[in-house]
Amino acid sequence: MTQAIVWRQRIATRRGCTGFALPALLVATMASCMTSRFCHAETSSDSQSHQRPNIVLIMADDMGFECIGANGSLDYQTPNIDRIASEGLRFEHCYSQPICTPSRVKLMTGQSNKRNYVKFGMLDREQTTFAHLLKEAGYRTCIAGKWQLGSELDSPQHFGFEQSLLWQHTRGRMDAKKHDTRYPNPRLERNGVEENHTGGAFSSDLFADFLCEFMEENRDQPFLAYYPMALVHCPFCPTPDSKSWDPESLGSKTYKGQPEHFGDMVAYVDKIVGRIDQHLRDLGIRENTLLLFTGDNGTDTPIVTQTRFGEVVGAKGEMVDAGNHVTCIARWPDQIDAGRVTSQIVDFSDFLPTMCEVAGARVPEELPIDGISFLPVLRGEEGKGREAMFMWYERNGRPKKAREFARNQRYKLYGDGEFFDVQEDRNEKSPLTSLILEQEQIREILQAKIDSFADVVPPQAR
Repeated sequence: MTQAIVWRQRIATRRGCTGFALPALLVATMASCMTSRFCHAETSSDSQSHQRPNIVLIMADDMGFECIGANGSLDYQTPNIDRIASEGLRFEHCYSQPICTPSRVKLMTGQSNKRNYVKFGMLDREQTTFAHLLKEAGYRTCIAGKWQLGSELDSPQHFGFEQSLLWQHTRGRMDAKKHDTRYPNPRLERNGVEENHTGGAFSSDLFADFLCEFMEENRDQPFLAYYPMALVHCPFCPTPDSKSWDPESLGSKTYKGQPEHFGDMVAYVDKIVGRIDQHLRDLGIRENTLLLFTGDNGTDTPIVTQTRFGEVVGAKGEMVDAGNHVTCIARWPDQIDAGRVTSQIVDFSDFLPTMCEVAGARVPEELPIDGISFLPVLRGEEGKGREAMFMWYERNGRPKKAREFARNQRYKLYGDGEFFDVQEDRNEKSPLTSLILEQEQIREILQAKIDSFADVVPPQAR
């Protein structure tokens, strides 16, 4: 038995996991504390817990790099996010997976999809997440927003989140009358207990309420608040700030909705981010909180955005730059100098080791983590991060259909040998053939990155 399996079994035992769905009452109890070890920090660390930073991670859904004003958008107004960027550090090169579940799995586990991605809508229950590791280190943990990682009743708590308010947990996205249930008058689940909202409730406000209450309840101890937003995923629909808002709406019956509402949805993301940031200030904990904002993949295909660097056509689900180039903004007043911009690469596998290093949480040596902590970059130590990133992607985890590439800030090499200058060819229409010496050297570096994963066997091929 490998050390990694021993670690997963040890974690599973502490979670009390049996593989059976648990009654709602038990899940609600588990939300406060699933096991004695994963409850509040142990006595030895309680006295120092207030000194450790809180971590708030917000991830917009289907909102690519080009949608943020600070990144160059000319079509959308994001004053709160832009302000947070001006108060912290903005990354020009952060890369997710091309679509939602693969990105969530990579983000939460710190591993390439080639190691642990099973299928769409699921996170393998043997996996260890950043919530497990921070909880083990004494952090209180919560999640609000879109789940889509397993329909077991205890799924969020199983993966380390003590408190949860989620959409698409045990119930599907549509109700019996085929209305999408994620935005107006949504169907949610609080710690596994169903909630059907009416009266013009909007899910983003409910998620923000939940997160703000959690932060207030835990203001005197370190916490992790993870907010994988529902916005701005289709169906594109009015928000409560839209002129066409209908508080009696039961959700769209069309999957895509109307793209003309997309700008209002981006504005609502910005509004909610501003509200959470203001609550940190009101609680007096803003200075000791690392706030991270990112997106799970590129913008959806119906959306075309004008930017300072040209027109960007949404490419969600694709391997090209616009399908996985996302925002990454970090603000931590005690540690990050304001107004910085970096060209350092961030891969989604890097979030787990970064958050663990920030929190002082131990990452077991047995876990095959592919990420590299970007905490040194946050603190101004440029050049301490990764030289290149690697992506392996197939929506349903089928190895024979998967594609892979490695890239740095400018160049991208696919597993089949196609080599692109993404800076000059964002849509990857013209592979490079005749290379100058510098390009040859970069190609060798990227090939070495791909080769470093050659012996990794995807789960479905084992």
